[in-house]
Amino acid sequence: MTGAEIVERCRERDPATAPSTVYRTLDMVEDLGLVRYGHGADGREEYHVRPVDEHGHLYCEGCGRRWELGDPIVRRFVSHIERENRFTVDLSHLTLVGRCADCGSSTAGRKPPSGHG
Repeated sequence: MTGAEIVERCRERDPATAPSTVYRTLDMVEDLGLVRYGHGADGREEYHVRPVDEHGHLYCEGCGRRWELGDPIVRRFVSHIERENRFTVDLSHLTLVGRCADCGSSTAGRKPPSGHG
C-alpha cells in the first residue's frame, strides 16, 4: 500500500487523521522492522508488511498486475548479481518490469525503454 492509501483507510475510521501522524507511525514501525518501505515499478512509494522471507516483485506494464517473487528464486538471481559485481542488492527495491503472458503478444500502449525514442 502507499502512504496515501493508508491515510485514506485511517480517515475512514477517523476523518481527523493527519497524514503526518500516519507517516511518523510508518517510520516508527519500519524502524521496528514490521514494515518495509520501497518503490513500485511506477516509482510510487509502497509499504509492505515485512515478510518472513526476502522477496522481489514482478510488474506487468501492460495490465498493471503485480506478483511477488519468492525467496528461493530471488536469492539465486540476486546472489549471481552480488557475486559477479561485488554489490549488495536491497530486495525492498527489486521490481522487474515486463509483460505477463496475457499481455505478452500485445504491444499496444507499450513504452519504449528509457533513453530510446
